Amino acid sequence: MPAPDSPTPSIRARVQESMADLSNAERKVARALLARYPGAGLTTVAALAQEAGVSAPTVLRFAARLGCSGFPELQRALVAELNALGSPLLQYEAKRGMGAGPGVLEKMGESFSSLLTASYAEVPPSEFAAVAALLADPSKQVLVVGGRFSGLLAEYLVLHLQLLRAGVQMLPPEGIARRGAVLATSHSTVLLVFDYRRYTETSRELAHEMHARGATVCLMTDNWLSPIAEFAAHVLPVHVDNASPFDSLVPATAVAESLVAGVTEILGDAGMDRVAQFEGQSELP
Repeated sequence: MPAPDSPTPSIRARVQESMADLSNAERKVARALLARYPGAGLTTVAALAQEAGVSAPTVLRFAARLGCSGFPELQRALVAELNALGSPLLQYEAKRGMGAGPGVLEKMGESFSSLLTASYAEVPPSEFAAVAALLADPSKQVLVVGGRFSGLLAEYLVLHLQLLRAGVQMLPPEGIARRGAVLATSHSTVLLVFDYRRYTETSRELAHEMHARGATVCLMTDNWLSPIAEFAAHVLPVHVDNASPFDSLVPATAVAESLVAGVTEILGDAGMDRVAQFEGQSELP
C-alpha cells in the first residue's frame, strides 16, 4: 500500500509486483498485457481473453488482483497513464536534444517518414475500404467530430467531403445544435471520430450514445487505440509518437487524405460533377 503522499503505481508496476501471486491463467493475462502495453488492455474483456488464451472471467479476476473494482477501472487507469505520457511537458526533456538549425529539419523528416511507413503498414486495408465506402454512400448522413487539435483535421476532411457529396457535417462542439444532431441519429448515420492520445471524454460519451441510437461509429485514432474502439465498427489507427515533444498528426492527415481519394474514386463522375459546380460558383461575382 503506497504512502498517502506517494504516487499511485502504474498498472505495469502493479502487474510486475503481483506476478508471484497470480494463478497460471491470470499470469497469461499479465504477459499478454505487458507484451502489448497498454494497448492490449484498452480493448474489450473478450479481446484480451482471446489474446491471452484464457476465459473472460479470468481477465476480470486479473483486474481485481491489481486492486481494480472491474475491467472499466483498469482501462481508466491505463488511459490516464497514456494521456499523462502524451503531455509535451513530460516528453520535452527526453526529446529536447535535437538542437536548432538544419539538424531539426533532417531529424523531423526522418521521424515523419518512419511514422508514415509504420502507419500505412498497420492500417487494415479492409477497414480503410469500409470507411471510404460509408463516407461515399449517399444514403448515409455523415457527422464528423474531433478533439483540441484533431478537430482541425476533422474540419479539413469535412471540407473535402462536402465538395464531393451532400449530407456531411462537422458536429458542433456543444449546445442545442449538437444535441439535436444526436437526437436525430438513426441507422443511416455515420459518426467519424478523430480521437488520439490524451483522449477526449466528451467524444467517448458522444460516440457511445450515438452508437446506442444506431449510428455506425468509425474511429481515427493512434496505435494504442482510443476507448471509443470498444464500440466502433471500423478503426483506422496510426502512429503519433515522433521526435518532437508534440504528438504528430502527419500520418492521420495522410490517411484522411487517402480517404478523400477513396471517396473520390467510389463516387466517380458524380463526385467530380459536384466539384465542378462548386468551382463554377467560385467564378461568379
